[in-house]
Amino acid sequence: MKKTLLALALTTAGLLAVPAVFAQSAPTDNGGWFINGNVGRTSINQGPYDGHDTGYALNGGYRWSLAPNFSLGAEVGYNDLGNIHAKNVFNSQPVIAPGKSQLHGWTAGANAHLDLSPNWYLSGRAGLYSWTGHGMSNDVNPVRKGLSDNSWYAGAGVGYNITSNLSVGLNYDYFDAQKRNVDLSTDMVSASAEYRF
Repeated sequence: MKKTLLALALTTAGLLAVPAVFAQSAPTDNGGWFINGNVGRTSINQGPYDGHDTGYALNGGYRWSLAPNFSLGAEVGYNDLGNIHAKNVFNSQPVIAPGKSQLHGWTAGANAHLDLSPNWYLSGRAGLYSWTGHGMSNDVNPVRKGLSDNSWYAGAGVGYNITSNLSVGLNYDYFDAQKRNVDLSTDMVSASAEYRF
């Protein structure tokens, strides 16, 4: 796991260095500072969990313009991926409230925008996920554990530029969160809004 995180950190650092090398020769019409927020449906289908809730994410960062229609950047953010009831193995009914999953954390990574037209774009993101969570272990006798660790996240989306500074989009993101036989890895399908300075 430590080797994977080290490789991910080195790859992210390398990707972040590329824009600085090419920034002087590239157009600057699609680069700059940005903030964005997502709200959507989160879901877990791991071990004692099979359900969904509402989650949100807030991000900010900077993108460098590498071509008239392509920019690459760095981002940091925070997310809360909601609470999902554990299911009773015998009758598939929600168990008591302390059985709920909890997952939230900080992200740091790279992001990219590819403009398909003046209005439509594709986006992608990946990086390090520093998470904290509570959840039931996937054992014969499940135990609730509080955990924290570093892992990874990745996502993709499609969006529409309303103005040169404001866009809206639809996104899919995956947040990996596994430790000591507790798997809180969560998907999120969300709507987003972004403001570029």
